[in-house]
Amino acid sequence: MVLFQFTTNGVLLRPMNITNLLMQQSYILIMAMGMLVVIVTGYVDLSIGSVVAATGAFSAVLMIDNKMSVAAGVVLVLLLGVLIGAGHGFFISVVDIPPFIVTLAGMLIYRGACQVILRGETKARFPEIFRNITTGYLSYKVFNIEIISIILGAAVILFLIYSEFRDRRSKQKYNLVVQPLQFAIAKLAIISAFVVFLTYALSNYNGIPIIFVIVVVLACLYTFILKNTIVGRHIYAVGGNQIAARLSGINVKKIKFIAFTNMGLMSALAGLAFAGRTDSATPRAGVGYELDAIAACYIGGASTSGGIGTIVGGIIGAMVIGILNNGMSIMGMPIDWQNIVKGLVLIAAVCFDLYAKKRSTAA
Repeated sequence: MVLFQFTTNGVLLRPMNITNLLMQQSYILIMAMGMLVVIVTGYVDLSIGSVVAATGAFSAVLMIDNKMSVAAGVVLVLLLGVLIGAGHGFFISVVDIPPFIVTLAGMLIYRGACQVILRGETKARFPEIFRNITTGYLSYKVFNIEIISIILGAAVILFLIYSEFRDRRSKQKYNLVVQPLQFAIAKLAIISAFVVFLTYALSNYNGIPIIFVIVVVLACLYTFILKNTIVGRHIYAVGGNQIAARLSGINVKKIKFIAFTNMGLMSALAGLAFAGRTDSATPRAGVGYELDAIAACYIGGASTSGGIGTIVGGIIGAMVIGILNNGMSIMGMPIDWQNIVKGLVLIAAVCFDLYAKKRSTAA
């Protein structure tokens, strides 16, 4: 961010650009959360870009061609995503086909399904209420002060502080190793400062994007599930060591089924977000999105072998990808060079992960 702030002559951190960046990255952030769960279990899903395209096309058929209500259309699209994910989970956990093969097949199938549904054409102009969900803002000013932005920003900071110290107390209770208190406070201070800046920037434009609020709610929900529920702990256990997890009585097949079913749901939600943002369904939607979601998780600290990773890390990784794309585009860098830079960043993140593992093992 500091680099691009200088190279773009201050354009990167302007309120309008920050707002556009968050809205453009919304579907990548949603997919990264679902992909993080899959990666923690030790796998990746290659089909999500095609599922985004197929579900977006299905939503267009429902809401544009058949004039279905937005509520009914959204529910049916999300159900389709669940069915797609459950199909992947069935072949992976029950039939025992490697996830790489299943999701690679899914990538081809659902890209073709999108072409069939749209007949190679672009369908446009979704209902206004649907567009407003993905492109609208929450804004309410009192004495020219944006109240909603301040409330949401404060709520996020309080949630982060509560989560950090709750997790810290839980570890201390069982005599586990915790970070030094000064380090935890410094980390919270830096994150809180960033949230304050983000809140200030958004309040100086049109307010908080509705889709960003949805992303924040999802991030809090998934963080809670992974950290504080039995299913979440089982997901980490399966990713850490499947054999040990199975011997401990964990239903490994069930966990894999849940992870891929959830990925289908999040892909469908991302498909809706993309369709609403662009106000269209196109055969080229979602191309390469699976790579961005996977890269976001690895850049955000997820382990290539599974068992390690956080939702916050995945979100940070997705924002790094978004800032790279946005900053290089503002600079006018050709797309070929943009791909080279993103590839180098991904390699660097994985190398750092391997280096950290070796140090941990040596210790």
